Amino acid sequence: MQSENRFFDDMSKMLNGLAGTMAGVGREAEAAMRERAREWIAGMDFVSREEFEAVKAMAAAARDEADALKARLDALEARLGSS
Repeated sequence: MQSENRFFDDMSKMLNGLAGTMAGVGREAEAAMRERAREWIAGMDFVSREEFEAVKAMAAAARDEADALKARLDALEARLGSS
C-alpha cells in the first residue's frame, strides 16, 4: 500500500512540474509572437500614436481657422451685398 502512495506522489509531482514547464513554454511562445508582430508592424511604416495625435491636433486647428475665415468672408460678402 505504501508503494502505491509513493507512486502516485511521484506521478503527481511529475505532472505538476510538467504543467509548470508547459505554462512557461506558453508564455515564451506568446512573447516571441508579440515581438515578431512588433517587428512586422514596424516594417510597415505605421505612425506612432504621438505622431497621429500631433497631426490630429494640427488638422483640428486648421479646421477651426478655416471656419473662422469662412465666417469673416461671409460677413464681408454680406456687407458688400447690402451696399
